[in-house]
Formats: sequence, C-alpha cells, structure tokens
Amino acid sequence: MGIINRSLTTLTAAATIALAFGATTASAEDLDTIKEAGKIRIAMSGAYPPFNFVNDQNEVVGFDPAIGQAIAEKMGVEAEIVTTAWDGIIGGLLANKYDAVVGSMSITEERAEVVDFVGPYYSTYRNIFVTEESPLQNISELESDDITVGVTLGETHDQWARDQGYNVKTYKGLPELLMELNNGRVDAIVNDTIPVMIAINEGQQQLRTLEGLESEPVDAGIAIRKDNPALKDAMQAALDEVMEDGTYMEIANEWVGGDIR
Repeated sequence: MGIINRSLTTLTAAATIALAFGATTASAEDLDTIKEAGKIRIAMSGAYPPFNFVNDQNEVVGFDPAIGQAIAEKMGVEAEIVTTAWDGIIGGLLANKYDAVVGSMSITEERAEVVDFVGPYYSTYRNIFVTEESPLQNISELESDDITVGVTLGETHDQWARDQGYNVKTYKGLPELLMELNNGRVDAIVNDTIPVMIAINEGQQQLRTLEGLESEPVDAGIAIRKDNPALKDAMQAALDEVMEDGTYMEIANEWVGGDIR
C-alpha cells in the first residue's frame, strides 16, 4: 500500500524466510504449479482503497484485484485473492503462501534483491497530507518532537519518514491513517498521492498537502518469487495484453477515474 512499500528490516526477515522455506529455488516450477492447479493465488492488504479493500459484501475489490483477475484470465487460470498484513506480505510470498503480490507495491532496489517484479502497472508520488484546519504549512515543521506523523507499517513511506527524523506512528492501512488524522491523533500522514487525492476529490476527505516536498514518481509492480522466468514472462505478457486491449482503461476508469500508467 502506499505505493505500497516495505522497510529494509522486513526485507531482511523476508530473505531469511526464503532460505528457510527453500522458496528461492529456480526454474519454471511456479508456473507449472499454477497451471496444474488452475488458479493463481494473489495477495494484497485489503486496506488500501480504492486500490484494494473489502466492501460491504465482504468481497475484496478495487483496482488491484481487478488487474490481478484480468491477468489470471489472460493466463487461462482463475485468481484467488488473499488478504494479509502488509508488513509481512513479502515474507508470505517467499514462504509460498501465495504466488504473487498485486497490491500497489513500490518497485525498489531493496525489494528487487529478494523478489522479481512484473510491470510496472502504474505510477504515483509520495505526498504528506494534513487536515484543512491544520496550522502546519511546510514539511520542515514536521521535524518538531511535538508533531506526530502517521504511516502504514512496512511501507517505504514508513522508512522514509524515519529517515527524515520524524516522530512516527504506524497503522495497518490507509483507512486507519485517515481516521487517526481526522481524529487528531496524528498531525500528518505520509502516503501515495492517488488514493488520498481521489478521496479528497470525491468529497470524502477535507485534507490538503504540505509544501516543501520534492517527490519523484514511483512505479508499482507485481512481486513474484525469484528464479521463475517462465512465470514472469507469462504474467508480463498477460499484463501487456491487459494494457493494450482496453481492459486496463476499463479497470482504471472504474476504480481510479482514469489512466495512471
């Protein structure tokens, strides 16, 4: 979630899990297993609307599951959606609890050391949000010990905020972040721009961004276990087809209001 992200500590733990479970063994075995089972298990947090969340019917919906289901269809298999805590999602992948993470995960060099990426399938920016009535105006004010910054546990935003020296408080996902910000339990939140701006534009949130942040675009990709070239190629080909045949735009228009590639 956030684009969705992971700290170096979590990555180190994930690498240890990979060795313990033998999850980094090579070749095309994962694709063979998926084809034999007739389904691909896809993980996400379920706490990052509108990209992935649980609706009133207890269904996991949003941009990410729709993309995952479209890729599965192109591959000739069904998609089984799995929700799990974000801060352990890479560890679960390496422990073979699911086959891929389609959960708005930011592509970073640290993550690429322990997983392979398909994609990217969209891009976004980091931003810092406060309530409209907040006295805060610039990110330089966040360095005060009296200011608390909310982040999602395990996101790259989590590590980034700590690197800035901010007083950080962690939460499970974006809905909890927004609730804590509006209730005054944190002074600001760090998150990917797109989901929060959608909530603002739809009138769900009365928030604004702080000045002074220089943010580069970050790509979101699909994480799979390393050393599975056949699976990577098959998923990339399916994603390319989704992007080219109009399916991507149908999904993007429904869930995020337009093209975010």
